[in-house]
Amino acid sequence: MERRKFVTATSIVAATTVAGVSTSAARGAPHRVGMSDVAKIRQSFADIIASDHRHGGQLSIEQEAARLSDEALHLLTVGTTSQRVRGALYACAAGFRSSALWAAIDGRRFEDAQEHMRQAQAIAAMSGDHAIQFRIWSHSGTMYRHMGRPGEAEAANMVARNLGIVRRDPMFASLGLARHGAIHAAAGDARATRRSFRQAEEAWHRVDRTDDPGRPPWLLAFYDEAEINSLAMSAYLSLAEWEEAEAHGHRCLAVLRPHMHRSRAIATARLARAQLEQGDLEAAVSTAMRVPADSASNHPRVIGMLTSFGSRLREVAPRSSHTSAWRNHTIQAEEGHQ
Repeated sequence: MERRKFVTATSIVAATTVAGVSTSAARGAPHRVGMSDVAKIRQSFADIIASDHRHGGQLSIEQEAARLSDEALHLLTVGTTSQRVRGALYACAAGFRSSALWAAIDGRRFEDAQEHMRQAQAIAAMSGDHAIQFRIWSHSGTMYRHMGRPGEAEAANMVARNLGIVRRDPMFASLGLARHGAIHAAAGDARATRRSFRQAEEAWHRVDRTDDPGRPPWLLAFYDEAEINSLAMSAYLSLAEWEEAEAHGHRCLAVLRPHMHRSRAIATARLARAQLEQGDLEAAVSTAMRVPADSASNHPRVIGMLTSFGSRLREVAPRSSHTSAWRNHTIQAEEGHQ
Protein backbone atom coordinates (compact mmCIF):
# COMPACT_ATOMS: atom_id res chain seq x y z
CA MET A 1 0.00 0.00 0.00
CA GLU A 2 2.81 2.44 0.86
CA ARG A 3 4.51 1.84 -2.48
CA ARG A 4 1.26 2.51 -4.37
CA LYS A 5 0.76 5.76 -2.45
CA PHE A 6 4.34 6.77 -3.17
CA VAL A 7 4.09 6.13 -6.90
CA THR A 8 0.78 7.98 -7.13
CA ALA A 9 2.04 10.99 -5.18
CA THR A 10 5.22 11.44 -7.18
CA SER A 11 3.36 10.89 -10.44
CA ILE A 12 0.95 13.69 -9.57
CA VAL A 13 3.76 16.09 -8.66
CA ALA A 14 5.69 15.51 -11.87
CA ALA A 15 2.62 15.38 -14.11
CA THR A 16 1.24 18.62 -12.64
CA THR A 17 4.54 20.39 -13.18
CA VAL A 18 4.93 19.31 -16.77
CA ALA A 19 1.24 19.78 -17.56
CA GLY A 20 1.39 23.35 -16.31
CA VAL A 21 4.36 24.14 -18.50
CA SER A 22 2.88 22.39 -21.51
CA THR A 23 -0.44 24.26 -21.20
CA SER A 24 1.30 27.62 -21.20
CA ALA A 25 3.40 26.62 -24.17
CA ALA A 26 0.33 25.40 -26.07
CA ARG A 27 -1.40 28.75 -25.59
CA GLY A 28 1.54 30.46 -27.23
CA ALA A 29 2.55 32.33 -24.09
CA PRO A 30 6.30 32.35 -23.52
CA HIS A 31 7.13 30.24 -20.51
CA ARG A 32 10.34 30.35 -18.57
CA VAL A 33 11.21 27.23 -16.60
CA GLY A 34 12.73 28.39 -13.34
CA MET A 35 14.14 27.18 -10.06
CA SER A 36 10.61 26.84 -8.65
CA ASP A 37 10.07 24.06 -11.20
CA VAL A 38 13.37 22.52 -10.18
CA ALA A 39 12.32 22.67 -6.50
CA LYS A 40 9.18 20.61 -7.25
CA ILE A 41 11.26 18.00 -9.04
CA ARG A 42 13.75 17.87 -6.17
CA GLN A 43 10.93 17.07 -3.76
CA SER A 44 10.04 14.08 -5.90
CA PHE A 45 13.69 13.02 -5.72
CA ALA A 46 13.52 13.17 -1.91
CA ASP A 47 10.44 10.92 -2.07
CA ILE A 48 12.30 8.42 -4.24
CA ILE A 49 15.21 8.33 -1.77
CA ALA A 50 12.86 7.79 1.18
CA SER A 51 11.01 4.96 -0.57
CA ASP A 52 14.29 3.31 -1.52
CA HIS A 53 15.53 3.30 2.09
CA ARG A 54 12.26 1.75 3.22
CA HIS A 55 11.64 -0.82 0.48
CA GLY A 56 14.78 -1.10 -1.66
CA GLY A 57 15.27 -2.97 -4.91
CA GLN A 58 11.64 -2.76 -6.02
CA LEU A 59 10.83 -2.62 -9.72
CA SER A 60 8.18 0.04 -8.98
CA ILE A 61 10.87 2.37 -7.58
CA GLU A 62 13.14 1.76 -10.56
CA GLN A 63 10.36 2.47 -13.05
CA GLU A 64 9.14 5.58 -11.26
CA ALA A 65 12.66 6.99 -10.97
CA ALA A 66 13.26 6.41 -14.68
CA ARG A 67 9.94 8.07 -15.55
CA LEU A 68 10.73 11.11 -13.42
CA SER A 69 14.12 11.38 -15.11
CA ASP A 70 12.34 11.62 -18.45
CA GLU A 71 9.94 14.21 -17.01
CA ALA A 72 12.85 16.39 -15.88
CA LEU A 73 14.41 16.20 -19.33
CA HIS A 74 11.05 17.04 -20.91
CA LEU A 75 11.00 20.38 -19.08
CA LEU A 76 14.03 21.38 -21.13
CA THR A 77 11.92 21.17 -24.29
CA VAL A 78 8.82 23.12 -23.27
CA GLY A 79 10.20 26.47 -22.17
CA THR A 80 13.21 28.73 -21.99
CA THR A 81 15.76 28.29 -19.23
CA SER A 82 18.81 29.98 -17.84
CA GLN A 83 22.10 28.11 -17.87
CA ARG A 84 21.75 27.57 -14.11
CA VAL A 85 18.28 26.05 -14.44
CA ARG A 86 19.34 23.92 -17.39
CA GLY A 87 22.22 22.48 -15.39
CA ALA A 88 19.93 21.87 -12.42
CA LEU A 89 17.41 20.02 -14.60
CA TYR A 90 20.14 17.81 -16.05
CA ALA A 91 21.32 17.12 -12.50
CA CYS A 92 17.76 16.20 -11.44
CA ALA A 93 17.33 13.92 -14.43
CA ALA A 94 20.68 12.26 -13.72
CA GLY A 95 19.74 11.90 -10.06
CA PHE A 96 16.49 10.13 -10.85
CA ARG A 97 18.27 7.88 -13.33
CA SER A 98 20.93 7.06 -10.71
CA SER A 99 18.14 6.02 -8.34
CA ALA A 100 16.75 3.76 -11.06
CA LEU A 101 20.27 2.37 -11.42
CA TRP A 102 20.51 1.70 -7.68
CA ALA A 103 17.07 0.09 -7.49
CA ALA A 104 18.03 -2.24 -10.35
CA ILE A 105 21.33 -3.12 -8.63
CA ASP A 106 19.56 -3.77 -5.36
CA GLY A 107 16.96 -5.89 -7.16
CA ARG A 108 19.63 -7.93 -8.99
CA ARG A 109 18.41 -6.72 -12.40
CA PHE A 110 21.90 -6.09 -13.71
CA GLU A 111 21.09 -5.84 -17.41
CA ASP A 112 18.64 -3.03 -16.67
CA ALA A 113 21.14 -1.49 -14.26
CA GLN A 114 23.76 -1.20 -16.98
CA GLU A 115 21.33 0.62 -19.26
CA HIS A 116 20.41 3.05 -16.48
CA MET A 117 24.11 3.55 -15.81
CA ARG A 118 24.83 4.53 -19.42
CA GLN A 119 21.95 6.99 -19.51
CA ALA A 120 22.79 8.47 -16.11
CA GLN A 121 26.43 9.01 -17.03
CA ALA A 122 25.50 10.78 -20.28
CA ILE A 123 22.98 13.09 -18.60
CA ALA A 124 25.24 13.85 -15.64
CA ALA A 125 28.05 14.92 -17.96
CA MET A 126 25.80 17.75 -19.17
CA SER A 127 24.87 18.86 -15.66
CA GLY A 128 28.29 19.98 -14.46
CA ASP A 129 27.27 18.66 -11.04
CA HIS A 130 30.15 16.72 -9.48
CA ALA A 131 28.03 15.43 -6.60
CA ILE A 132 25.62 13.59 -8.87
CA GLN A 133 28.48 12.44 -11.09
CA PHE A 134 30.11 10.96 -7.99
CA ARG A 135 26.88 9.16 -7.10
CA ILE A 136 26.54 7.64 -10.54
CA TRP A 137 30.15 6.47 -10.91
CA SER A 138 30.19 5.18 -7.34
CA HIS A 139 26.97 3.25 -7.99
CA SER A 140 28.57 1.91 -11.16
CA GLY A 141 31.49 0.59 -9.12
CA THR A 142 29.08 -1.09 -6.72
CA MET A 143 27.18 -2.63 -9.64
CA TYR A 144 30.32 -4.19 -11.08
CA ARG A 145 31.36 -5.43 -7.62
CA HIS A 146 28.03 -7.21 -7.18
CA MET A 147 28.42 -8.66 -10.67
CA GLY A 148 31.77 -10.19 -9.67
CA ARG A 149 33.85 -7.87 -11.86
CA PRO A 150 36.22 -6.14 -9.39
CA GLY A 151 38.51 -4.74 -12.09
CA GLU A 152 35.71 -2.74 -13.67
CA ALA A 153 34.38 -1.87 -10.21
CA GLU A 154 37.72 -0.34 -9.27
CA ALA A 155 37.94 1.62 -12.52
CA ALA A 156 34.43 3.06 -12.09
CA ASN A 157 34.94 3.93 -8.43
CA MET A 158 38.23 5.68 -9.28
CA VAL A 159 36.35 7.97 -11.67
CA ALA A 160 34.18 8.97 -8.71
CA ARG A 161 37.15 9.40 -6.39
CA ASN A 162 39.03 11.58 -8.89
CA LEU A 163 36.28 14.20 -9.01
CA GLY A 164 37.08 17.56 -7.47
CA ILE A 165 34.34 17.28 -4.86
CA VAL A 166 36.25 14.43 -3.21
CA ARG A 167 39.23 16.69 -2.58
CA ARG A 168 36.98 19.41 -1.18
CA ASP A 169 34.69 17.33 1.03
CA PRO A 170 35.95 14.52 3.30
CA MET A 171 32.46 12.97 3.42
CA PHE A 172 32.68 12.16 -0.29
CA ALA A 173 36.28 11.05 0.21
CA SER A 174 35.24 8.71 3.01
CA LEU A 175 32.45 7.12 0.98
CA GLY A 176 34.73 6.61 -2.01
CA LEU A 177 37.37 4.96 0.18
CA ALA A 178 34.87 2.72 1.98
CA ARG A 179 33.41 1.47 -1.28
CA HIS A 180 36.92 0.93 -2.58
CA GLY A 181 37.62 -1.20 0.48
CA ALA A 182 34.71 -3.46 -0.45
CA ILE A 183 36.04 -3.68 -4.00
CA HIS A 184 39.53 -4.65 -2.77
CA ALA A 185 37.91 -7.40 -0.69
CA ALA A 186 36.02 -8.71 -3.73
CA ALA A 187 39.40 -8.97 -5.46
CA GLY A 188 40.85 -10.83 -2.45
CA ASP A 189 43.29 -8.11 -1.40
CA ALA A 190 43.04 -8.09 2.40
CA ARG A 191 45.86 -5.61 2.94
CA ALA A 192 44.36 -3.00 0.59
CA THR A 193 40.96 -3.60 2.16
CA ARG A 194 42.21 -2.73 5.64
CA ARG A 195 44.06 0.32 4.35
CA SER A 196 40.99 1.66 2.56
CA PHE A 197 38.73 1.30 5.57
CA ARG A 198 41.30 2.88 7.86
CA GLN A 199 41.51 5.85 5.49
CA ALA A 200 37.71 5.98 5.16
CA GLU A 201 37.38 6.28 8.94
CA GLU A 202 40.10 8.94 9.07
CA ALA A 203 38.30 10.96 6.39
CA TRP A 204 35.00 10.56 8.23
CA HIS A 205 36.51 12.05 11.39
CA ARG A 206 37.51 15.13 9.36
CA VAL A 207 33.91 15.79 8.26
CA ASP A 208 32.64 19.18 9.36
CA ARG A 209 28.95 18.74 10.25
CA THR A 210 28.33 22.48 9.85
CA ASP A 211 28.69 21.96 6.08
CA ASP A 212 25.77 19.50 5.98
CA PRO A 213 23.26 21.97 4.47
CA GLY A 214 25.51 22.27 1.43
CA ARG A 215 25.67 18.54 0.86
CA PRO A 216 23.13 16.67 -1.30
CA PRO A 217 20.21 15.09 0.59
CA TRP A 218 20.91 11.64 -0.88
CA LEU A 219 24.35 11.62 0.79
CA LEU A 220 23.14 12.89 4.16
CA ALA A 221 20.28 10.38 4.12
CA PHE A 222 22.52 7.31 4.30
CA TYR A 223 26.23 7.93 4.77
CA ASP A 224 27.57 7.75 8.31
CA GLU A 225 29.50 5.41 10.62
CA ALA A 226 26.84 2.75 10.20
CA GLU A 227 27.40 2.65 6.43
CA ILE A 228 31.18 2.46 6.85
CA ASN A 229 30.74 -0.53 9.15
CA SER A 230 28.16 -2.10 6.82
CA LEU A 231 30.58 -1.94 3.91
CA ALA A 232 33.39 -3.24 6.15
CA MET A 233 31.22 -6.17 7.24
CA SER A 234 30.50 -7.02 3.60
CA ALA A 235 34.21 -6.78 2.80
CA TYR A 236 35.37 -9.05 5.62
CA LEU A 237 32.69 -11.58 4.76
CA SER A 238 34.18 -11.67 1.25
CA LEU A 239 37.60 -12.29 2.80
CA ALA A 240 36.19 -15.02 5.10
CA GLU A 241 37.36 -13.04 8.14
CA TRP A 242 34.26 -13.93 10.11
CA GLU A 243 35.16 -12.48 13.51
CA GLU A 244 36.07 -9.11 12.02
CA ALA A 245 32.88 -9.14 9.97
CA GLU A 246 30.78 -9.82 13.07
CA ALA A 247 32.42 -6.97 14.98
CA HIS A 248 31.58 -4.51 12.19
CA GLY A 249 28.06 -5.91 12.03
CA HIS A 250 27.40 -5.15 15.68
CA ARG A 251 28.85 -1.65 15.28
CA CYS A 252 26.68 -1.01 12.23
CA LEU A 253 23.43 -2.08 13.87
CA ALA A 254 24.22 -0.14 17.05
CA VAL A 255 24.26 3.22 15.24
CA LEU A 256 21.97 2.58 12.23
CA ARG A 257 19.35 5.30 11.88
CA PRO A 258 15.67 4.27 12.26
CA HIS A 259 14.64 5.08 8.68
CA MET A 260 17.23 2.69 7.18
CA HIS A 261 14.88 -0.31 6.97
CA ARG A 262 16.54 -1.91 3.96
CA SER A 263 20.03 -1.44 5.39
CA ARG A 264 19.02 -2.95 8.74
CA ALA A 265 17.67 -6.07 7.04
CA ILE A 266 20.84 -6.50 4.98
CA ALA A 267 23.14 -5.91 7.95
CA THR A 268 21.20 -8.37 10.08
CA ALA A 269 21.37 -11.08 7.41
CA ARG A 270 25.11 -10.51 7.01
CA LEU A 271 25.68 -10.65 10.75
CA ALA A 272 23.86 -13.98 10.94
CA ARG A 273 26.18 -15.40 8.28
CA ALA A 274 29.29 -14.18 10.14
CA GLN A 275 28.06 -15.88 13.32
CA LEU A 276 27.20 -19.08 11.47
CA GLU A 277 30.66 -19.35 9.95
CA GLN A 278 32.15 -19.16 13.44
CA GLY A 279 30.02 -22.12 14.55
CA ASP A 280 27.68 -20.15 16.80
CA LEU A 281 24.48 -21.72 15.50
CA GLU A 282 22.15 -20.45 18.22
CA ALA A 283 23.22 -16.82 17.79
CA ALA A 284 23.20 -17.10 14.00
CA VAL A 285 19.66 -18.47 13.78
CA SER A 286 18.41 -16.01 16.38
CA THR A 287 19.92 -13.13 14.40
CA ALA A 288 18.55 -14.37 11.07
CA MET A 289 15.07 -14.59 12.58
CA ARG A 290 15.26 -10.87 13.40
CA VAL A 291 15.23 -9.93 9.70
CA PRO A 292 11.82 -8.29 9.18
CA ALA A 293 9.33 -10.49 7.34
CA ASP A 294 8.68 -7.83 4.69
CA SER A 295 12.35 -7.68 3.68
CA ALA A 296 12.77 -11.45 3.99
CA SER A 297 10.01 -12.01 1.44
CA ASN A 298 10.23 -8.95 -0.84
CA HIS A 299 13.79 -7.66 -1.06
CA PRO A 300 15.81 -9.61 -3.67
CA ARG A 301 19.18 -9.15 -1.97
CA VAL A 302 17.88 -10.14 1.45
CA ILE A 303 16.06 -13.15 0.00
CA GLY A 304 19.31 -14.30 -1.60
CA MET A 305 21.27 -13.83 1.63
CA LEU A 306 18.78 -15.78 3.73
CA THR A 307 18.55 -18.56 1.15
CA SER A 308 22.33 -18.84 1.20
CA PHE A 309 22.28 -18.77 5.01
CA GLY A 310 19.80 -21.65 5.13
CA SER A 311 21.81 -23.73 2.66
CA ARG A 312 25.01 -23.20 4.63
CA LEU A 313 23.26 -24.00 7.92
CA ARG A 314 21.99 -27.30 6.54
CA GLU A 315 25.47 -28.06 5.23
CA VAL A 316 27.31 -27.52 8.52
CA ALA A 317 24.63 -28.79 10.92
CA PRO A 318 21.99 -30.85 9.09
CA ARG A 319 20.63 -32.51 12.27
CA SER A 320 20.85 -29.56 14.63
CA SER A 321 17.77 -28.35 16.47
CA HIS A 322 18.75 -24.85 15.34
CA THR A 323 18.54 -25.98 11.72
CA SER A 324 15.08 -27.38 12.38
CA ALA A 325 14.06 -24.13 14.05
CA TRP A 326 15.22 -22.15 11.03
CA ARG A 327 13.39 -24.45 8.64
CA ASN A 328 10.16 -24.04 10.62
CA HIS A 329 10.66 -20.28 10.71
CA THR A 330 11.02 -20.04 6.92
CA ILE A 331 7.98 -22.29 6.35
CA GLN A 332 5.84 -20.12 8.61
CA ALA A 333 7.14 -16.97 6.92
CA GLU A 334 6.27 -18.34 3.48
CA GLU A 335 2.78 -19.31 4.61
CA GLY A 336 2.27 -15.87 6.11
CA HIS A 337 3.36 -14.21 2.88
CA GLN A 338 0.90 -16.16 0.72
